[in-house]
Amino acid sequence: MQLPNPLKTPSLLQKLQWITDPVGYVENAVQQYPDIFTGRIIGFGDTVVIVNHPQAIQEILTNDRKKFLAVGEFNRITEPWLGKNSVLILDGSRHKQQRQLIMPSFHGERMQSYGQQICNLTENVFSQLLLNQPFLARDITQEISLQVMLQVVLGLYEGERFQKLKHLLPLLLDLSHSPITSSFFFLPFLQQDLGAWSPWGKFLRNRQTIDQLLYAEIAERRQQPNSERVDILSLLMLAQDETGQSMTDHELRDQLITLIVGGYETTASVMAWGLYWIHKKPLVREKLLQELDTLGDSPDPMSIYRLPYLTAVCNEILRISPVLLFCFPRVVQEPVKLLGHTLESGTVLLPSIYLTHQREDLYPQPKEFQPERFLERQFSPYEFLPFGGGVRRCLGEALALFEMKLVLATILSSYQLALVNQQPERLERRGFTLAPGSGVKMVITGRRVRQESLVNMTTTPVS
Repeated sequence: MQLPNPLKTPSLLQKLQWITDPVGYVENAVQQYPDIFTGRIIGFGDTVVIVNHPQAIQEILTNDRKKFLAVGEFNRITEPWLGKNSVLILDGSRHKQQRQLIMPSFHGERMQSYGQQICNLTENVFSQLLLNQPFLARDITQEISLQVMLQVVLGLYEGERFQKLKHLLPLLLDLSHSPITSSFFFLPFLQQDLGAWSPWGKFLRNRQTIDQLLYAEIAERRQQPNSERVDILSLLMLAQDETGQSMTDHELRDQLITLIVGGYETTASVMAWGLYWIHKKPLVREKLLQELDTLGDSPDPMSIYRLPYLTAVCNEILRISPVLLFCFPRVVQEPVKLLGHTLESGTVLLPSIYLTHQREDLYPQPKEFQPERFLERQFSPYEFLPFGGGVRRCLGEALALFEMKLVLATILSSYQLALVNQQPERLERRGFTLAPGSGVKMVITGRRVRQESLVNMTTTPVS
């Protein structure tokens, strides 16, 4: 079968670069073949066709139930983390049913009830940092993101179960903390339980303890139902499909872990990137602060969420530093033509989020951070797609955007920060996601007072 524009680099070298430097891998390839090329990588069945032309992506994502099927089998490598019932792994009617049960929990009106919680816990985490003491922004945004997951998703605020999960959940993701250890995802022969001190043995024991804690929480909620609760676990327990079926305990566990794993790492990374880019570009920071100051001293979370320049800044963060390299893989179901190339049944397609966001014809000077581009132009879902698209579009998109905007606004409104050095941050593999390579080293230089308040303080006579 003749696949479009196969890369000439030997297969083994491609696989090694894909694991250690996926961004470098696709950037090198797109220099040779701008719109579509064939690579040999690990995790999607060896040979894949990578696409970044918006017209082709539209064709793929609007036909992803027929011509280009989104097959859960390709996420099977996440099963040790997420479980057999994860919405990422399921296909067909079961995928549709679980997705329909989860989606109402992320509707806009649900988000409003979480707004003040997110602002308060952000302030609480930041208030514990010391002035002029360097910290890694990504460590702090991970702490915030983890607490959002525990409070908003699980409805836990304190107590032994809260403390144990707060400690153990980050450990579950320890295998993805570097490009090398991420190979446990892709190379099943490394998944050997050689005792509690071996990487995989440690992972299995942590997972078992987390499962025990989650099942205990689910059992407790079933015994003491409370219709007043609005956390996502409570909403999922109440959810029923059209036949009146609710989720089983195993389904609940797997969807909760999917939401936590999917939302914790990714949102932490985009918020750290946000702090990096906003402080790398003083004019962007100044303009953003002016907009935030218009809301007064105690702004309503929904007013923050609707701010146009903040929205443009967050979109540009997601464009230039996406946490996912690709959309969910699609499999060709019947011979088709795509960008003039004939593709046979069984061909695996990867629409590339990163490469699409780097297209010069869509985003002039794509390496430059320019939020204004989102104020000047409306981009289609096939040109700007940080959350993927089609039937596999990210379920947590609404919560991620809400959290991102509120956390950044809360930090910027209250604190003066600076980057410790001006070295450029690089996108680096962290499991299935991309994160800032060195974590964004920053320092708090002081508290910030809103400009109007400052003016009032200096002009109001003291009695």
